[in-house]
Amino acid sequence: MGKARLLIVEDDNDISNMLRIYFSSQGYDVETALRGGDALEKTRQSMPHLIVLDIMLPDINGYEVCRQLRTTTRTSHIPVIFLTQKDERSDRLQGLELGADDYITKPFDIDELKLRVQNAIARSERESLTDPQTGLPAGRMIEDQLRHLIRQPEGWSFMDVRINSFEPFKNLYGFIAANDVLRFTAMLLGEVIDELGTSNDFLGHAGGDNFVILTTHERSDALKQRVKARFKEEVQTHYNFMDRQQGFILAPDETGKVEQTPLMTLAVGKVSPATHVFADIREITELAADERRQDAAAA
Repeated sequence: MGKARLLIVEDDNDISNMLRIYFSSQGYDVETALRGGDALEKTRQSMPHLIVLDIMLPDINGYEVCRQLRTTTRTSHIPVIFLTQKDERSDRLQGLELGADDYITKPFDIDELKLRVQNAIARSERESLTDPQTGLPAGRMIEDQLRHLIRQPEGWSFMDVRINSFEPFKNLYGFIAANDVLRFTAMLLGEVIDELGTSNDFLGHAGGDNFVILTTHERSDALKQRVKARFKEEVQTHYNFMDRQQGFILAPDETGKVEQTPLMTLAVGKVSPATHVFADIREITELAADERRQDAAAA
């Protein structure tokens, strides 16, 4: 997997910089925020694998940050470790009631904090809550969302999103470049949902080059067109100049034979109660996959 991303939310510059330097040296990709509002914005822009969150912040406190994370569908899965000077039992309980995964008080042992961070991320991945590459909800969380969805009689849309020509790109450019494309795709999808979707929309990573979006039926067409258009244009930065200019790559297939392959695009299949009838969640995913394959064939 790529580097796990941490977001350190701490208004003390000395502590913030110390944690950034330490966790960067441990192989993490670390971002910092001095204010609660900044933390929420950075979380929307790039999904962290875990948030270390101070309670006493200059704008909104850590409890409110955690509450907003937990009540927003797209961020409800992110593990949160509270970091604070408070050591009252009531304060710990308040944090845990809001859904925090752990709690450590200042002054803290940096090795203990490192172990708590490692364990929280590993637990999240082990329980199939998050994808290790993108930090997005995965396996069980996607299934839970689908079970909730199918109980709703109308108004929703499920979108199956896949990257066309991803495997040839990975074969030619390598795993690191391919992982960068996955993280770029996750960020782009999130940005479009922020722009055209709602706060209750769900974005998940089903594995490999496959993503899912749950949104409202009325917004689904605009979301589909925007993600496809933006991806087609912006993904070109992941290719070298010659491949961009010629509009294709020469990549080996599974047998080693070199073939001409077009640049990556997105295929999107979407289904809703307005267009289909579903008996169970399996039918939702299968019908959406059929629609996505038709979209890829028409490209």
